[in-house]
Amino acid sequence: MDIQIYDHTKEEPKENIELIQNVLEFAGNYLKLAENTEMSVTLMHNDEIHEINKTYRQVDRATDVISFAIEDDSDEDPIILDDELAEEITPNIGDLMVSVDKVKEQSEYLGHSYQRELGFLCVHGFLHLNGYDHIKPEDQKIMFPLQKEILNAYGLKR
Repeated sequence: MDIQIYDHTKEEPKENIELIQNVLEFAGNYLKLAENTEMSVTLMHNDEIHEINKTYRQVDRATDVISFAIEDDSDEDPIILDDELAEEITPNIGDLMVSVDKVKEQSEYLGHSYQRELGFLCVHGFLHLNGYDHIKPEDQKIMFPLQKEILNAYGLKR
């Protein structure tokens, strides 16, 4: 996968950036995504994610992770390409925004490492980018076990 990581905080250690890269690469392989699949992750503080949450989701508070899927369901007609042209187009699944402040708060509250919470939020958002959701109980029964399975297989157990 081609994963672009932007650290708006300018504070995140190199090891955590590598963790994000590695856990998302692992998750992409786990879901058998195309090797050339693209996505981005932006690390930010609560004030920035609060503004994004307010602007795009009309929720006036900071949150831990926001997913913006490129190929979200829409009312627009899909573009139909022949197989040869479709193979040339790089799939881009979207963008994740992660609050490092929430990572710290939640890891302390839940009693596990910062790295485990960071990995969890990245995989959680990644699954949203790939069409998984947890609003309905039947969707939770699919997404939550898959999330746990990926994290455990990677080695980020609670």
